Amino acid sequence: MKMKANEIRKMSAAELETKLVDLKKDLFNLRLQHATNQLDNPIRIAEVRKDIARVKTILREQQGR
Repeated sequence: MKMKANEIRKMSAAELETKLVDLKKDLFNLRLQHATNQLDNPIRIAEVRKDIARVKTILREQQGR
């Protein structure tokens, strides 16, 4: 499930930090599954990486205010 930028913008900075940690854990687990040939959908790794980038971008935008 891809996150939308407008959904992310509605979240507070603390929620975004928590989401970022969760996404990084997901990415780690996906990479581990990929390395052990247990990953069903390798495209999911790219989706999670892009979600991380979206969250980081919006955190940076909020810090600039």
